[in-house]
Parts: sequence; structure tokens; C-alpha cells
Amino acid sequence: MTASFFDSPASAVTGIADGSTVLIGGFGMAGMPVQLIDALIASGAGDLTVVSNNAGNGDTGLAALLAAGRVRKVICSFPRQTDSWVFDGLYRAGKIELEVVPQGNLAERMRAAGAGIGAFYSPTAVGTPLAEGKETREIDGRTYVLEYPIKGDVALIGAYRSDRMGNLVYRKTARNFGPVMATAASLVIVQVNEIVETGTLDPEAVVTPSIYVDRVVAV
Repeated sequence: MTASFFDSPASAVTGIADGSTVLIGGFGMAGMPVQLIDALIASGAGDLTVVSNNAGNGDTGLAALLAAGRVRKVICSFPRQTDSWVFDGLYRAGKIELEVVPQGNLAERMRAAGAGIGAFYSPTAVGTPLAEGKETREIDGRTYVLEYPIKGDVALIGAYRSDRMGNLVYRKTARNFGPVMATAASLVIVQVNEIVETGTLDPEAVVTPSIYVDRVVAV
């Protein structure tokens, strides 16, 4: 499969509907697709459920999306950092919902969605408030919690390079959640630093194959 290429972030995010579940890559600001998020804000889409590692940093990227009032719920691992004041203010005011998911479970729940796995058992969060209301099971003398996949309507991710088919490589820690999110969403939109000719990328270095990528824009 070959991805479609767009001239601007605004055109790349066309058609994202109100109420969508949006997977947003990044570990803090590392690998966060800021230009795609800005375009999503400008598009006017709202009532979104956002899945990301963090709940925004400072006033840019995901934090700007939250400040614009477009997000109904955040599913993340680390909702509070020293610079997550936008989310903190919204949450304390009762204007946004939060689901905290341990980081490993967050990645695995998205991986399960991409792999077609219906659910899985994890020992993480056993005996904590995060396990309340969830099914548990003892396996070989250890208690596990049943976790369900997280699937996105859309994934917004940042990569380093794409070839003309949409095969992706990442730069260092900017890779983070991008590859797993690309497998777990119906529509995958990627911003890259550079688009190169097909055959330029070392096939052994390609992390996300083009079959998972729908739209690419260079920023």
C-alpha cells in the first residue's frame, strides 16, 4: 500500500469528526506531532477522547488542544507534570475526564488493538484503585487484571523520514508510542521532517511499514 501525501497539516487532518478517539504520539514533547495538533485545533473538531502518554506540557501541542476546550476525556499514564497546568486546571474544575493507565498497559492495550487481541491479563495495578471494577483471575498463584484494547479512530504521530510509499523511520526517543499507535487506529496521519524517494531508506531501519500509514505531510 502507498500512503497519500499532503501539502499542509490542515489538509492532512481533514475529516476528523467530533467525538473521535485520537491517539497522539509523544513522550512529553519528544515526538509530539505539534503541527498536526495545531491543524486539528483549527479544524474545529471537538468532544474528543485523547490517548497519549502525558496530558500536555506547557501551552503548546496537546496542552493547546486541551486549552481550546476540544477534549472530553484523556487516557494517559502521567497526567501531572510540573508544566501540565492546563490539564490540571481543567480537571480540578470538572471540565475534563481522566482515565489513568499504567504506561506498560497503555502500550500493550494499543498493541492488542493492532494485533486483533480481544483482551489480556496483566499483573500491573492489582490491589490498587486502577483495578477497581475490573475482572481479575489467578494464574499460577498470581493475580492478574483483565485489560481491554484501546483502538483509535485516528492516530496523529511524528516520524523523522518517510519514503514515497509511507514507510517510516524515527529519530531516537521520538519513536516512543508512534509505532504502536500506527497499528491501533483506523486512520493514521503522520508528520515527518523529510520525504525521500522510495528505495532511499534502509529496509532494515524501517520501523512502521507503509501498510499502517494513510496520510503523510512534511513539516
